[in-house]
Amino acid sequence: MIHKIQLKSENLHGSFSNEYKPILKVNSGDSIRMQTPDIEWGYSELKGVERQFFTSAVKEETPLHPMIGPIEVNGAKAGMVLEVKLNDVVPGWYGTNWAGGKKSWQNDAVGLTGSERIRLDWELDSDTMTAETEVGSRSLNVALNPFIGLMGVAPAEPGVHHTSPPRYCGGNIDCKELKRGSTLYLPISVDGALFSIGDGHAAQGDGEVSGTAIECPMDLVDITLTFREDLQVKMPRANTPAGWLTFGFNEDLNLAAGQALDEMVSLLRELHGMERTEALALASVTVDLRVTQVVNGVKGVHAVLPHGAIR
Repeated sequence: MIHKIQLKSENLHGSFSNEYKPILKVNSGDSIRMQTPDIEWGYSELKGVERQFFTSAVKEETPLHPMIGPIEVNGAKAGMVLEVKLNDVVPGWYGTNWAGGKKSWQNDAVGLTGSERIRLDWELDSDTMTAETEVGSRSLNVALNPFIGLMGVAPAEPGVHHTSPPRYCGGNIDCKELKRGSTLYLPISVDGALFSIGDGHAAQGDGEVSGTAIECPMDLVDITLTFREDLQVKMPRANTPAGWLTFGFNEDLNLAAGQALDEMVSLLRELHGMERTEALALASVTVDLRVTQVVNGVKGVHAVLPHGAIR
């Protein structure tokens, strides 16, 4: 079955909690189609059409990323795995990113803390798959790589949780490989899963070094949600066009890398039936460790095993 979710405040929230009531209940294997707002909680369908702004249905004190959801999956139980297939991701016509100004370790590193914060407004073209902006007197273009920055299920822990740091149950992963054709696997923490999605990005480099990608609305996000009783994962895992991905999240980048590597060693054992030492040896010659993002307080690293690297 295909469900459609309207873009309206009643369907949005800006934090995680296992106490939020679902906006939609679906069966395992159902697909959902939706639009998502930009990072400023706005949406404009066409150039020249004024942006409409939305608010959070749960009225948090400090909502951050606007997310569609929560979506309950009937029959999903804590301990299962939620499979999230990204069937299609189509960005809107505009996007924005920012740099400089506020204090952060990366602004400190390049001498931009205390500088004027700049905003780049981008015009997106899904036909040519390019984004264009003005820098000074010059027009610059970059390639589009639309993906979803934030996908997660409700955490088991009580209370209201900020959207910014990625967690064991997903959330603000900000991995540019999670695009059309990818499948994300999330450990389910509470019955029903309570899945939320948002934070569309038109393009981003590994690291998201200014603090923002090209933040954009999505004209279409088409996903399929399926609970899996045959899988067991403790951390998010993904099968993408680039290859298999495992993730690590920690304030310490070394510990994040270690977690991503540990998860990859476990995946290699599952895929090829080898010992951990053998898996580590093969990982050393086939797997790439990439810095997902360094700007969400909790840093991210993803390990990438390209398809066909081990035959």
